[in-house]
Amino acid sequence: MTQGRVIASTGKEYVVEDNSQTLHTCKVKGNFRLKGVKTTNPVAVGDMVEISDDGWIVSIGERRNCIIRKSVNLSKQTHIIAANIDLAFLVAGLNQPRTPQGFIDRFLVTAEAYHVPVCIVFNKSDLFTPQNLAELEEYRHIYARAGYEVIDTSTRSGKGMEQLKERMQNRICLFSGNSGVGKSALIRYLQPDLDIRVGEISETHLKGKHTTTYARMYPLSFGGYIVDTPGIKEFGMVRFTTDELSRYFPEMQRIMGNCRFNNCTHEHEPDCAVKQAVQEGEISKLRYDSYLNILHGEEVPQPGLIVNKNDQK
Repeated sequence: MTQGRVIASTGKEYVVEDNSQTLHTCKVKGNFRLKGVKTTNPVAVGDMVEISDDGWIVSIGERRNCIIRKSVNLSKQTHIIAANIDLAFLVAGLNQPRTPQGFIDRFLVTAEAYHVPVCIVFNKSDLFTPQNLAELEEYRHIYARAGYEVIDTSTRSGKGMEQLKERMQNRICLFSGNSGVGKSALIRYLQPDLDIRVGEISETHLKGKHTTTYARMYPLSFGGYIVDTPGIKEFGMVRFTTDELSRYFPEMQRIMGNCRFNNCTHEHEPDCAVKQAVQEGEISKLRYDSYLNILHGEEVPQPGLIVNKNDQK
């Protein structure tokens, strides 16, 4: 038996790098997929696995975290984007294309639920209009108060790229975001020798064309790894129970213990510390509105599942 880390997935085959940096192309047996696994992909990039001499993955190590979303094609299942991540970079745009705040907050909630630290990157800052710059400062203020770092970057001007590189050094990092925000261009700037395609923007819909088809992990010359993921048009998050959701908004989680009721939904109950904080400007109204939208499923075109996070391990 050989142990290693999954560095690439094509849906049917997996590339595993062992401790000697030898690459193995492996498969998963059909019955392995059915052993209590509720995801479309029981093995994900970043997983530590054990493989047999004939190229079969026979076991998966316990995950310390993962990024997961509702499956696009199978509404009753979920899809693990990547596992065992030190830091996720949510790459977003303010124009060409624009990332909806609901997308950002759904990603952040999922990352909080599965214990993945996140840094928000607003890319293509060289294209920002004065209005975009004002929006950037508002977002920076909102998310800094929630506990998230915000970086603005440009591969054309080089702005923010050294800061980004410093945050990535010697870590296993994931880049994710909606299509066309420039994830692959950022990675190629940081590691020019990587063969990563850079897509164009559709002029009709101002949405990105998909360039990455499957998740893949690449080594970085300055230390660590980067996981490039497919562009996501909609982040279909899994649904959480009502009493769980507010825990994944850090600014709400910090004060919800002061609510009058232990099972407060922070919507209609009296003496709610969260609603009071919103009224006093301590919690962003935009973030609170995102919470309500997620609570009622209004940001997700197709309702997701209420899942037990322990089922994903």
